[in-house]
Amino acid sequence: MNRYLYIFITVALSLLGFTSKAQTAESLFWLSDSLQVNEVASDVADLTEALGHKGPAVENSHMALRMYFDDSGAIDVYSKTGRGMELLSYLWNPTEGQQDTLAVGCDAYEVGKTLGLGGVALWDGEKIVPVAATNGRTARVGSTKKGSFAELISYGVAYGDDMVNISVRIDMNAKSREAQVTVQELSGKKVRFVTGVNWHQGQKVTNGDGYISVWGPHPSTDGRKPFAVGGGLIYSVKAFPSAEKTDDMVRIISVPTDGFKTTIISSSTKEAELNNAKRFEAYMTK
Repeated sequence: MNRYLYIFITVALSLLGFTSKAQTAESLFWLSDSLQVNEVASDVADLTEALGHKGPAVENSHMALRMYFDDSGAIDVYSKTGRGMELLSYLWNPTEGQQDTLAVGCDAYEVGKTLGLGGVALWDGEKIVPVAATNGRTARVGSTKKGSFAELISYGVAYGDDMVNISVRIDMNAKSREAQVTVQELSGKKVRFVTGVNWHQGQKVTNGDGYISVWGPHPSTDGRKPFAVGGGLIYSVKAFPSAEKTDDMVRIISVPTDGFKTTIISSSTKEAELNNAKRFEAYMTK
């Protein structure tokens, strides 16, 4: 089906009060033809300007997440106002008019030069090592028995005197607001990973054993009025023994391992449930 016809039908059904039973969605497409695909494999390490929403994206009832097809390792958030699926209809960037009249979400989470919400890099013992692919990348999206997934694999990442291949996969469960992130070094080599949650001035930041919670407005980069967004990460203390608050992230560094799993949660003032700092933090510490 032509993408524009799909968008027209989806929006029309939404306005008429019909909603899809699906509670997850995934998206990956070339801007040149706008056709959805399940995989993009390229020797080119940076395709952010060639791919829709800059890389693979996945959605549940409460948020959408995207991974950039570049060295950043960041995970970015699209904040939603309701539970309908929006990723395939608005492709991450609804207009201000659509936001106002259709009550859809928007990209209010400012990642900047950080790892964003649960993004991944490597740690060499002293500093962050970006997941810089020298042998290209593969992006994949698809459906599972429980929902949808998006995956980004980076090949030939220099780490010390070795080369590693890193997979970052996000799984959305149709019955949960949470997203599961699974990270693997594909040959089983043990490395140290870095992840965490970024923060900005004026936000409320709390963290304890196994969780990071950040709530507040992100700076606007397009002139719109900022609104408060929550970003939370749940992790294993055994895998990540300590957390450190830097000037732009609460970051955690793993013990040597070939992989780990975390859980991402996000919300905003625009939704009906976790729409303030107290509710969001209570969810994170439950």
